[in-house]
Amino acid sequence: MAGPAGFVCGAVLLATLTGCAGYVDGPRAGVYVASPVVEVAAPADYIYYPGYDVYYNSNLHLYAYMDGGTWVSRPEPRGVSIDVLLASPSVRMDFHDSPANHHAEMARQYPKNWTPSGAHQVEKAQVEKAPVRKAQVAKAQIARAQVKKATPKAEKRDEHGEK
Repeated sequence: MAGPAGFVCGAVLLATLTGCAGYVDGPRAGVYVASPVVEVAAPADYIYYPGYDVYYNSNLHLYAYMDGGTWVSRPEPRGVSIDVLLASPSVRMDFHDSPANHHAEMARQYPKNWTPSGAHQVEKAQVEKAPVRKAQVAKAQIARAQVKKATPKAEKRDEHGEK
């Protein structure tokens, strides 16, 4: 097909393919770039409880402490109730990163037997209990209400035992 017949077949094929491309109006290829998402987190505000080596993050409502040689953050402190912790001496920290970065210095400055000298004591109203604790209290109240509702009331009787 090297002669005129090959040339004609090639030209027809080229015209056919080129003609089809001109009439196709399908989806257009393009590149979609999503706008960047910028998250701004409030810096952590910590309250340190030296008697228990526990830090409370008041923004995230989490307690940070060492557990088995590793720093953890949990909704409740380990080994002490929230009520007991809140009643113990505490001090607001000036750092806003992880307590792990400052604990050695804080433990020296505020030993386990440390007590505040007036200005250092954190107002207990400033520290909210963790949301988990609030949920536990709500569940207990619901359970008490259900028990109260299920308990039959004693019928009123007069002094002779009659209704």
